Amino acid sequence: QVQLVESGGGLVQPGGSLRLSCAASGSISYLNGMGWFRQAPGKLRELVASITIAGSTNYADSVKGRFTISRGNGNTLYLQMNVLKPEDTAVYYCQAETVFGDYWGQGTQVTVST
Repeated sequence: QVQLVESGGGLVQPGGSLRLSCAASGSISYLNGMGWFRQAPGKLRELVASITIAGSTNYADSVKGRFTISRGNGNTLYLQMNVLKPEDTAVYYCQAETVFGDYWGQGTQVTVST
């Protein structure tokens, strides 16, 4: 079992920045990788960015050059989001991929609006 707790969401104006955090606990020694997904109202959940245990990263085309995924010391995953756009508004979920399956956090709301 892996437990994931996201934080850092909120309301920001277009062009602003936010940093999301995800604290992982439990059977983290079995991690293959972690990622951030998002789901906007009426849309399917989509991959935003992912990072492997080796540190390789992958980004959705819509966020390349604006978002950066990273892992901090210990068991924390980050998503630095810059130059935010209204279309980035969604619930953002942290995901952990393990040998036992995938685990998800509860989600954190990001709203980009004037």
